[in-house]
Amino acid sequence: MGTLAIRRLDQLTPEQRGRLLDRATAAIFDPQLVASVREIVEDVRAHGDDAVVRALARFDGVECRADELRVGEEEFEAAGAAVSPELLAAIRRGIGASRAFNERVLEGASWRAELEPGLVVGERSGPIDSAGLFVPSGKGSFPSVLMQIGTPAVVAGVPRVAVVVPPVVGRGREVDPAVLAVAGELGLTDVFRANGPAGIAALAVGTQTIPRVSKVVGPGGPAVTAAQVQVQALGCSTTMLFGPSESLVIADDTADPVLLAADLLNEAEHGSDSAALLVTPSESLVAAVSRELDDQLAELPEPRRSYAAAAVSDYGGALVVGDLQEACAFANEYAPEHLQLVTRDPEAALARLEHAGEILLGPTPFSAANYVIGIPATLPTGRFARVSSGVTARTFVKTSSLGQLSHDALARLAPAILVLAEHEGFPAHAAAIRLRGLTEPARGS
Repeated sequence: MGTLAIRRLDQLTPEQRGRLLDRATAAIFDPQLVASVREIVEDVRAHGDDAVVRALARFDGVECRADELRVGEEEFEAAGAAVSPELLAAIRRGIGASRAFNERVLEGASWRAELEPGLVVGERSGPIDSAGLFVPSGKGSFPSVLMQIGTPAVVAGVPRVAVVVPPVVGRGREVDPAVLAVAGELGLTDVFRANGPAGIAALAVGTQTIPRVSKVVGPGGPAVTAAQVQVQALGCSTTMLFGPSESLVIADDTADPVLLAADLLNEAEHGSDSAALLVTPSESLVAAVSRELDDQLAELPEPRRSYAAAAVSDYGGALVVGDLQEACAFANEYAPEHLQLVTRDPEAALARLEHAGEILLGPTPFSAANYVIGIPATLPTGRFARVSSGVTARTFVKTSSLGQLSHDALARLAPAILVLAEHEGFPAHAAAIRLRGLTEPARGS
């Protein structure tokens, strides 16, 4: 029996279906985790830098003084020497693509239009005043995360951006040089070493060293995501929810099982709490992918092999459906972070899809989207793609609505304003119209 868990969608029990759909939120809202994270958040709120230092020692085994939380200039300089020219070139390529995408995103963000003679409306957009970016490091080196969330913030023009990065596992206080290289390329100099939940809390409330920001963005494990949920009660905005990675591939019998196996493992290797799903009406394709996946899985080093095996057997695997219409219906219910369409007619399948963080057409690999084509790769998980979007420049922009009326246009609208003001019991609303000498509302019989 292969590693890939194989199930028929129409034979799943309600409990099995619910377990697939609620995987991420169940972990994030686990009562014990929520209580533990709340304790950390409250400690940071009460004790500032001292609490951040305590969290580093307790959870990361890193001894660090409060005056060492900020990454210094000499560390940026050392990072520049530690990063290879090839990696730096790849980072610049990814930043360039993300910058181009996000500049396009902001086109037309501010606008005005005359809806009728004398009635002008519109929106004026501008950056939020500050942002905090969280970059994980527990399961590897993730410069691409800062590329994906830092570039949109810079393109949006956020005037104050703070970055929090946990130290590299097993290397003392060291912050990932590749992440610092990205920060340097983006001109982000306020970088701080902190444990995930404590770092999120520090950004939300501010400490003696880490500045308070208006919005915190960044992916992470359940504890990091739980912290982001909790700091909203402290007046800090977050984007819901960037939890453990998940991917879903819809394929038919035209798909190459070798490439399908590779693309399933692409997101599966993030962690044992990840989920990678193949949804297809072709049982022969599932059998071929299962064999190929085991061969490719054997080539992965640990711990990626164990991570990937769990992601395609526990919360992931293959779902056999009756047809592509049923596959798309399930995808809309699942609302995946990453979605790939490998079918005869991807555009036809795309027309049936409503909820996904990203949709890749054809054999476009997830890794290309994660790194260099410019579209966001920090995307909502846990079915939040139904109501939320990936991190782009829009994430760091707010709008003010604009309205302007000529005297004639206000006169045309005055009767309706007065009727509504009278119905809702707001005499001052009505007086603001009458004092301009405008029309009384027509009285009904």
